[in-house]
Amino acid sequence: MTIRIPHQLFINGEFVDAEGGKTYKTINPTDGQAICDVSLAQIPDVEKAVAAAKEAFEEGEWGKMNPRDRGKLLYKLADLMEQHQEELATIESIDSGAVYTLALKTHIGMSVQTFRYFAGWCDKIQGCTIPINPARPNRNLTFTKKEPIGVCAIVIPWNYPLMMLAWKTAACLAAGNTVVLKPVTPLTALKFAELTGLAKFPKGVVNILPGAGSLIGQRLSDHPDVRKLGFTGSTEIGKQIMKSCAVSNVKKVSLELGGKSPLIIFSDCDLDKAVRMGMSSVFFNKGENCIAAGRLFIEESIHDTFVERVVSEIKKMKIGDPLDRSTDHGPQNHKAHLDKLVEYCEKGVKEGAKLVCGGKQVNRPGFFFEPTVFTDVQDQMYIAIEESFGPVMIISKFSNGLALVLTFLVLHSICKCLTVYKLRELKDHTSNFLSIIIMNVVSFIIYFEIIA
Repeated sequence: MTIRIPHQLFINGEFVDAEGGKTYKTINPTDGQAICDVSLAQIPDVEKAVAAAKEAFEEGEWGKMNPRDRGKLLYKLADLMEQHQEELATIESIDSGAVYTLALKTHIGMSVQTFRYFAGWCDKIQGCTIPINPARPNRNLTFTKKEPIGVCAIVIPWNYPLMMLAWKTAACLAAGNTVVLKPVTPLTALKFAELTGLAKFPKGVVNILPGAGSLIGQRLSDHPDVRKLGFTGSTEIGKQIMKSCAVSNVKKVSLELGGKSPLIIFSDCDLDKAVRMGMSSVFFNKGENCIAAGRLFIEESIHDTFVERVVSEIKKMKIGDPLDRSTDHGPQNHKAHLDKLVEYCEKGVKEGAKLVCGGKQVNRPGFFFEPTVFTDVQDQMYIAIEESFGPVMIISKFSNGLALVLTFLVLHSICKCLTVYKLRELKDHTSNFLSIIIMNVVSFIIYFEIIA
C-alpha cells in the first residue's frame, strides 16, 4: 500500500505553504523520529482561512445549496473515507501512536459512521410553528426557522485526531456551516482535507490549519468573523477560550474539558467481567481517553484479588510497534505527555500511594510508558484528584458502603462518566443515589448492571 501524506495548510480548497514558509516536524512516537515537515500556520493564514470560509458561506454555492445535495456530498465524503480507511489508519498509527487495529475500527471506522449519520440529518433540520393566543383580532403566525450560523472554528486535541475532527466537523457541515479547524496531530486531518477535494466540496467550506494553540487557537477565539468555536482540551485553556469568545463577539462556544471519571466495583460482581471492564476503562488507547476511568473504587473484600488479576493481565499485554497487528499497547502521543506521566507517577509515590507495577518509561526508543497500577490511594493525593490521561490505574478500597463513595464523588470529583458495576440492593439505594448525584453533578452518565 502506497501512503500519500499531504503536509501543507489547506485553505480555500488548496494546499498552500504557511506564511513565511514556516514548518515544524511532526514526530513518530514509535521511534521519536520525524515523519515529515508540516506547514506551521501563522496569523495571516488564519485571516485567509476565515475569509475563505466566510465567502464560501455568504457568497459561494455552499450557502445556496439544497440541504439534500449537501447530504449527498457528506455521503460521498464518508464513502471516500471508507475507501481510504487502511491508509488513514496507517497514518493515524504513525502520527499518534494508536494501535493499528484500534485505529482502523475505532478512529477511522467511527469517523466514517459519524459522517454518514450527519449526512442523513442535512434535510431533516427544521423548525416548527407555535400556536399562540392572539392579542388582537387579526391572525398571527409564530414559527421558528433553524439556519446555519456561518464560520465555525474547531480546535481539537491529539488523542483521537480523525474521530475528534469527525464529531465536530460533520455536525457543522450538515447544518450548512463552514469550518476552520486547528489540529494538534495533523496528518489525518490533512488527508481528510484531500478527500474533501475528491468529494468535490466547494472551495472554502473546509480549511485546516496545523499550528500552535497559543497563536492559532487564540486568534480563532478572538476573530470577529468566527461565529462559533468548539474546543476539546484542558479546563485551563477552556476558561481562556470562553473568555475570549465572550469578549470578541459573544460567539457561541462548546467546550469538552478535563475530568476524573470513577469506576465503582462491588464484591458481588462477576469478577472476570469486572477485571475486563477495569482494564479497558483505563488502558484503552493507551489511557489517552476522555472517558477513561480516572479512579477505581474496589470493595475491600475483593480488592486484593482484583489487583492480582489486573497485574496478571497487564503482564500479558504486548507493548510495541502500533503497526504490528499483535500489539496491545502503543506509545504515548508525544514526548511532553510521556514526561508528564513519569512526573505524575513520581508524585504518587512521593505522597505514599503504593506503586504495584509500571510507573516508568519503557526501555526502548519512542515514547512508550508502562501500564501502571497504584493502590492505597487516599482522597487528598494528587493522583486521586488530577487526571493522568495515560495508562495509569488509580485504585482505592472501600468497606462501609455506598455513602462513603458517593460523598467523595460529590465533594471531590469532576465526574464525566460514573460507572457503577453491580450495585447491591439496587431498589433500596437508587432513589438516594440519584438524588445525591443530580443535586451535585451537572453532567453524568450512569450505567447500572442490575442483578436479577
